[in-house]
Amino acid sequence: MSAAGDLDPTQLPSPKGGWSESMTVLRNVTVVPPVESSMVQAAGLLREDGSYCHEGALWRRHRPITTEPDMPKEITQKIPGRWLWGGVLWAHFGHFLVESTARLWALANLDAPVDGVLFIPKRPAVRDQVRGFQSEFVGLMQKDLPIRVAADPAMVEELVVPGQGFGLGDITEATPKYRNAIHAQFARDIKPEGPEKLYISRSKLGLGKGGLLGEEQMEAYLAAEGYEIYHPQEHSLSAQLARYKAARKVIAADGSALHLYAMVGRPDQKVAMVLRRKSTAHTLLTDNVRHFCKCDPLVIGALRTEWVPKDNQRSSRLSFGELDHSVIGRALKDGGFISGGENWPVLDDHARQSVLKDKGIKSNRFVESPAFQKAREEQERAERRARRAARRARREAREAAQNDG
Repeated sequence: MSAAGDLDPTQLPSPKGGWSESMTVLRNVTVVPPVESSMVQAAGLLREDGSYCHEGALWRRHRPITTEPDMPKEITQKIPGRWLWGGVLWAHFGHFLVESTARLWALANLDAPVDGVLFIPKRPAVRDQVRGFQSEFVGLMQKDLPIRVAADPAMVEELVVPGQGFGLGDITEATPKYRNAIHAQFARDIKPEGPEKLYISRSKLGLGKGGLLGEEQMEAYLAAEGYEIYHPQEHSLSAQLARYKAARKVIAADGSALHLYAMVGRPDQKVAMVLRRKSTAHTLLTDNVRHFCKCDPLVIGALRTEWVPKDNQRSSRLSFGELDHSVIGRALKDGGFISGGENWPVLDDHARQSVLKDKGIKSNRFVESPAFQKAREEQERAERRARRAARRARREAREAAQNDG
């Protein structure tokens, strides 16, 4: 992308800067929330003259997922004062961290204060609801800063519109201004508290959140190595951040918690991520940690197989990876995370069936991934061929020895 293109808000947001690090100030701007619940939504900002403000759109990967809306027939509220545009407010924790905070870098770069951060809801049915973790995050960026959600069309007296400095796609590494603002302001008063070894678990999240079959067994092995088994959803953001700052070695099942960790992580900390499904989605998470923390996380892909919904047999957020503990143990030992691990046992058939039953993985709802089944069958065929070749080689060697004799 050219330098000129970087300044064009109809082009992809760039981690190199350009319009992603710009700020536009609008007066008497119309804020249009979505009216349909879908991935791509007509919603956003219309200037006083009715033209669309492209800088206010939310981009994901290669396209904007908020597009130019029509001018509302009726504007039901007027919002006085000076506000910061926050964009789309996600209820999903991970998407909130990556996409709803993408413009908060401006709080460290404003030339005048704002009255609060103004969002539109991702889901129209949610209306103006603000969840505790959302307000806590903004408060950790700037204390006592209100959040307001425009659930109906509104006219705002003055709106500061920062470019999208973070998100999903190339922008996952974030712009320098975004990273600098997070490092300078976010959670700066949170003191480290907790052990030096931490495992960030997903084992209590339940079926609807995806998961790792055999995670509880892995937790027992890690606890024996001195790791605290931490369930972040049971704690406030502040408590989580205190743990993440204190730990010197962090192991985590891949997921949203690592996005939060990345915001306070340091180069001197060691990080390992255990993949929970066969997907390329983890690459964005890996890039996030790498660029924010200035370190290379150890990524461990050690799935024995994957269980997928019967009616949609592909890897997704609803599928479950079944762990191969022997592979994980060796990788963590080689990476300097644990002292043992060479002999972590793979679940035997009885333990495996018990885990599947405990997790509710029933044959009428889930099946083993066809891709894993095919790969295992190919491996078994290759092993049989290798055994036959070895027997043939031994037989030929004996025959040759007899002939020589």
